Amino acid sequence: MALNGMDLDRRSADPVDLDAGVAGGMDRSGMDRSGMDPDAAAPTAWQHGRFDAAAGPGRLLFGRMYEDAGIERRAFAPGGRVLCIASAGCTAMALAPEHAVVAVDINPVQLAYARARCAGAPGARGAAERFMDLGRRLGPLAGWRPSVVRRFLDLDDPAEQVRYWRRHLDTRRFRLAVDAMFSLASLRTVYAAPFLDFLPPRLGAVMRARLERCIARHANRSNPYARALLLGELPDAPVPACARDIRFVQADAARFLEGEPAQSFDGFALSNILDGASAAYARRLRAAVKRAAAPQACVVLRSFRSPDAADAGDHAAEDRSMLWGVVGVSPAHRL
Repeated sequence: MALNGMDLDRRSADPVDLDAGVAGGMDRSGMDRSGMDPDAAAPTAWQHGRFDAAAGPGRLLFGRMYEDAGIERRAFAPGGRVLCIASAGCTAMALAPEHAVVAVDINPVQLAYARARCAGAPGARGAAERFMDLGRRLGPLAGWRPSVVRRFLDLDDPAEQVRYWRRHLDTRRFRLAVDAMFSLASLRTVYAAPFLDFLPPRLGAVMRARLERCIARHANRSNPYARALLLGELPDAPVPACARDIRFVQADAARFLEGEPAQSFDGFALSNILDGASAAYARRLRAAVKRAAAPQACVVLRSFRSPDAADAGDHAAEDRSMLWGVVGVSPAHRL
């Protein structure tokens, strides 16, 4: 199957395994023994509006989206109606020139920020940026002086980039620092358990491999995600005039889609909504997407987890943001 120039094998499996077995206490219809649908109240860690497990109001989690919207732009045929996770508004703005965009977010703070950015307000730094800022402040101790990093980011030949990376940046001190920063002990000071349970072991080594994968494939000079990640530079891009037409909705994505007309969406840009969600929520979202999807609708779904044999539709290497383990692109009917 081809979607707007992106070939998708109809046999490709879901980007995330949404076909978990029937849980104890449930019959094979998916209902629990009381007759209630247990997925109707399925939890997702995103509903708290925070990365940590502390009680308190929601926070701005993302000042920018570290997701290459070129994936969605290639996957979605122009002219359709698209649902996206609002987050920081970046994907919504990227899709708005060619699509009718509905941007949803369960976090009211994040939604208000995305709406403001799409109206021309300046960007801010969220919890994710502050965590990465901490690592960048320690960079010079590992040889990552700003001048060295800037020379690296000015390169435009992937082979030369790999040589520079291995010679000047992938140092022993850097590897030790990344391993410490991405250790479970460190991450637990920032993130609640649901945001950690799906992560691969030895995450520091995994993230370094993802960086090198991107460096070996994409030119640094024309990659804004590399500059954002490695230097923390987050310039405010011009806001397209059509961004004013984006519809912003504060809602859980599954619940929102359950209330929309059947076959009313042509694309779903779901970010990494299932990282931190329960298996029950994944089932609920799958059902809601399939119901709301037009016949040729496409889903883009990311995850920080490592890919497995089921991830035949993985496009993570094409995503210039350097971070993702899985970028699944699949027809909605395959969910």
